Amino acid sequence: MEQSNTNAVSGVALSRAELEEHLAQGVRRFEGCAFDDEDLSRLDLQGCTFERCTFAGATLFACKLARSHWLRCRAGGIDLESVDAVDARFEGCDLNNAKWRRAKLASAAFHGCKLTGASFEEVAHLGIHFEECLLVGADMRGFSFRKATLKELDFSDAYLSGCDFRDAVFEGGSLRNAVLKLAKLQGADLRGANIEGIKLTEGGLFKGAIISHAQAASFLRELDLVVV
Repeated sequence: MEQSNTNAVSGVALSRAELEEHLAQGVRRFEGCAFDDEDLSRLDLQGCTFERCTFAGATLFACKLARSHWLRCRAGGIDLESVDAVDARFEGCDLNNAKWRRAKLASAAFHGCKLTGASFEEVAHLGIHFEECLLVGADMRGFSFRKATLKELDFSDAYLSGCDFRDAVFEGGSLRNAVLKLAKLQGADLRGANIEGIKLTEGGLFKGAIISHAQAASFLRELDLVVV
């Protein structure tokens, strides 16, 4: 087992018991460690940093993750139900199919993360921030992005029913084929987003939204009108 002078553990696979031992010794930084398929439920990991670690299939049910920092970690299929991740930071992480049900994510930040298929059911998300993230097929029903600047967020095929996008600005990204039932889009600036695949039956949702001439022409083509 390798432990550096900077009070970090690196380059090893750790069981729950070994992780608990390091935490008891005051270690809060883990680099290149593997926690795959481990049950780490209810551990206190507040303020910890995980860099290039793997958590594939791991269970972190009800863990305390406030102020934790995750850098380039691979955690596909991780179970994060009921975690407290207030003020946590996730950068360049693979969190595909992560389960966040009932998590506390207030003021959490995700930058450059893969969250395809992730489930955010019933999460507390006041002040959450996403930037340059893949949210393809993610379940984000009921999220509020009101007045937010959404930079390069790919919501293709995502479940966005009931989401509040009022006065939000899309800088790139996509809503292609997203489910937008009961979403609020008044005042949203969608000119930078891909909105292909939006059904005409959902056209009323865009009342009061800002779209480009090209996007308007696309809507009209779906009505078999010739735009010149």
